[in-house]
Amino acid sequence: MRDWTRRDVVKTGLAASIGAWGTPREALRSPAVAGTGRERFLLDFGWRFHLGHANDPAKDFGFGTGGVFDKAGTLFAPSRPNFDDSGWRRVDLPHDWAIELPFENAKELTDYGYHPLGRNFPATSIGWYRRVFDLPAEDAGRRISLEFDGVFRDAMVSLNGHFVDRNFSGYAPFRHDVTDLVTFGGRNVLVARVDATEHEGWFYEGAGIYRHVWLTKTSPLHVAHHGTFVTTTVAKGAATITLATELANQGDTAATCQVVQTVHDPSGKEVATVRSAPVRVPAWGTAQLSQVLSVAKPSLWSIETPALYTAVTTIESRGAAGDRQETSFGIRTLRWDANEGFFLNGKRVEIKGTCNHQDHAGVGAALPDRLQYYRIARLKEMGCNAYRTSHNPPTAELLDACDRLGMLVLDELRFFSTEEEGLGQFERMLRRDRNHPSIFAWSIANEEYVVQGTERGVRMARTLHRLAHRLDPSREVTAAMNGQWGKGFTLAVEVQGFNYFIGDIDAIHQQFPAKPLLGTEVASTVGTRGIYANDKERGYLSTYDLNKPDWGATAEAWWSYFAKRPYLAGGFVWTGFDYRGEPTPYEWPCINSHFGIMDTCGFPKDNFYYYQAWWGDKPVLHLFPHWNWAGKEGQEIDVWVHSNLDRVELFLNDKSLGTQEMPRDGHLAWKVPYLAGAIEARGYRGSQQLLSMRRETTGAPVQLTLRPDRLQIAGDGEDVSVIEVQVVDGAGRMVPMADDQVTFRVEGSGRLLGVGNGDPSSHESDVASTRRAFNGCCCVIVQAAKEAGSLRVEATAPGLQPASVVISCAAAVPRPAIA
Repeated sequence: MRDWTRRDVVKTGLAASIGAWGTPREALRSPAVAGTGRERFLLDFGWRFHLGHANDPAKDFGFGTGGVFDKAGTLFAPSRPNFDDSGWRRVDLPHDWAIELPFENAKELTDYGYHPLGRNFPATSIGWYRRVFDLPAEDAGRRISLEFDGVFRDAMVSLNGHFVDRNFSGYAPFRHDVTDLVTFGGRNVLVARVDATEHEGWFYEGAGIYRHVWLTKTSPLHVAHHGTFVTTTVAKGAATITLATELANQGDTAATCQVVQTVHDPSGKEVATVRSAPVRVPAWGTAQLSQVLSVAKPSLWSIETPALYTAVTTIESRGAAGDRQETSFGIRTLRWDANEGFFLNGKRVEIKGTCNHQDHAGVGAALPDRLQYYRIARLKEMGCNAYRTSHNPPTAELLDACDRLGMLVLDELRFFSTEEEGLGQFERMLRRDRNHPSIFAWSIANEEYVVQGTERGVRMARTLHRLAHRLDPSREVTAAMNGQWGKGFTLAVEVQGFNYFIGDIDAIHQQFPAKPLLGTEVASTVGTRGIYANDKERGYLSTYDLNKPDWGATAEAWWSYFAKRPYLAGGFVWTGFDYRGEPTPYEWPCINSHFGIMDTCGFPKDNFYYYQAWWGDKPVLHLFPHWNWAGKEGQEIDVWVHSNLDRVELFLNDKSLGTQEMPRDGHLAWKVPYLAGAIEARGYRGSQQLLSMRRETTGAPVQLTLRPDRLQIAGDGEDVSVIEVQVVDGAGRMVPMADDQVTFRVEGSGRLLGVGNGDPSSHESDVASTRRAFNGCCCVIVQAAKEAGSLRVEATAPGLQPASVVISCAAAVPRPAIA
């Protein structure tokens, strides 16, 4: 697989360090830059964690016994400076305690992955986090803010015993200025009580502080939080860039300043600059301004060449530079057409998308940043060009990965509501995400069957639509509807979203000929990697493109339908990756879904190659199933080929079984009596054979092999390597039904982060040093320490030859972090 996470282009002079992906760390979020008045620090390391109790105050550090709000500075017993947390476990963020819990066969847990969270599981549904840190005395006079990127779920936060916030959303970021509450020149105690007894979705959502936490220091006069917004237009070979900036003055006297905007191209070269007239910002007030620049011959952001520019906003006051904010953006144009679909930079782009939840094998919902890049790269390898953030605002690092790797994004709201809480969540999402060039539309709802077709629903949708266009007039709005099209939400959004029921689409196009149409959710094909017959008892499904729920469609059926209708902008397959929870059609022992084109580890199922054939532009030939069918000699085996070549010839033990022409957007199939040996497919374009693929009957398992996605990672305390483990025979061929128990040992500059195997019925822990192979393979994720060196990973299994690999941890400057 091509390593999409490494970029040859390096921006210079824009950040203090280069990250693991060859791009400046946190350019979007303004890293600490000495002397600029703004510093931003990770607050991820060195937390203490302990489970509380939802029903028993004595096991919940006294919470719920009254008195916690009676006097300022007394909130939470763990907030006391002398509180003894030596019995609490040390954790680094991001952290998901749900993934550490055992599985319980309770009906109410089915959709959530069978981890014991909820009112009926009080001992495992509350988590406490505590972090002690110092602030230097010289910070007095600066503004201090805390920002939580995502906490699941209902989080109550205190600082030095003072109430900071209660945030209900498990997905929307929240931020507070805590200058009044901190101790300058001394110790500070930050505590969060996280209540995961309630869910927001019907899928695994994790539990805890599963995204980053930040501490930011600014001058009193500074760019407001998410206070820059960049829009672009392109005409006659030049780009017009409009930069809207909101300034905040958190000081007792009015301030006059000038705002200097400098634009750097993808190589780091300065290509445009503008200085504002003097701007007066009132004491404890704000001011807005808009500045326009022009860039000749711009490099456009696209799926193939995701060129990123950087706008540097500098506030100058009294002859000196003060606050400095960097904003990453792309120059591109978006257009929708009711008859021709979606256009990027004037070129029609068919949306070949996937819907995805946010969990991954080994880590649950607490993904290191690098795993976002790994997942997007896997989707791009398949030919996918768009990602729907189902069904919630994503972590910002996912959007960074899509920006840098070239993946369109449909950014989706979780909470469909127009009261203060709902609008607040949507506004936080819009302000944070609107500078990402990868985002091509906003989705305000998913399958809101109670209101989506009603008059009340249209009123609510119009309110959300107005907010979206007030904060971002550059993008269109859609809503993912699973029925009642033509009324309700349809009347409020520019782009009609369809979830399934593809037979109804032509009628809606005729009824609303001026409205663009998008398949916001399609397919829901189900299958288990490496399985070729349904097995209800074990909870497995054949991975031939045959199984689907009543509402869904096979991959071939939905794509053939859409591909023949140019008025459809394309669609998003449910889903790119398997995810915990929502097992369909089986329940226990299944603990995760079968919908993914890849399993929870990112290992491809066979439909991966169907999409790669018809979504990509390279020749593809994929033959399946495996050819280990001892005991079925003479019985017919269904043999399929996914390919985009003109025709394919199939061989059994070098004897031709005939040639078939490949139908457009289709597949080929033979019935082959089983005989040990080998099947082989040879693919032709015209008269030339371009590709061939063999499936051989393997021997018994002999040894393990390790295949890291990268042999070198950054020694920054965050970067990871994803290692595939295969069980192979004496000839080095993966044994397709091997289930050996693999044990891992990690030595050196890092740690074992998690394990997985993609088995939807596995009840092994992801937070362990051992994992059974599933149909020949499993995976281990290792993470670097904050030092240069190397990681040695050893894998052993009873009766097999072991394997080891050394991962180099290159010298790197870690992101600025609070000690």
